[in-house]
Amino acid sequence: MNVTLVEKYNPEWPRWFEDIKAFLGSEIAKTCLRIEHVGSTSIPGMIAKPIIDINIVIEPGDWVLVKSLTEERGYYDRGDLGIKDREAFDLSDETLRKSLPAHHLYVTPKHSEELKRQTAFRDYLKTHKADRERLGALKWALAEKYDNDKYPYMEGKDAMVKEITRKALEWYGKKYNRL
Repeated sequence: MNVTLVEKYNPEWPRWFEDIKAFLGSEIAKTCLRIEHVGSTSIPGMIAKPIIDINIVIEPGDWVLVKSLTEERGYYDRGDLGIKDREAFDLSDETLRKSLPAHHLYVTPKHSEELKRQTAFRDYLKTHKADRERLGALKWALAEKYDNDKYPYMEGKDAMVKEITRKALEWYGKKYNRL
């Protein structure tokens, strides 16, 4: 069986992020605090689904403006999808969607716990090879075991992701004195 749900690290993923960031445009870039590449594709060496996760980080008072600017680029607001202080956006135009690398776009205020969790997870796994390799091996094995079905794959990695996230948040808090 071929694994297609996840891929070995692709050195093109950072360029994909930069392409999407460029598509978002200068108005969004000027209005937000920063645009972050998060998720497994942001971690060199990590096995991942080839979908770029992006956070547009904002001051809370800039929400209405940033929402309007993302809509001007062809996105629509999907709501928080059950995660506090994080709004998900998707492209409404199929042609536009096909012209860009696959991605998930989120807007988060700078104080978002989800942003902190994602940033800690990314930064921790960039510097902790054993956990990165352990998680990567599990992802690959689950994709094979469940014939690329994403739901049992996601359920199967949940406990390890939570364990690594706990370690990452502790490490992040000590490193940046932010607990």
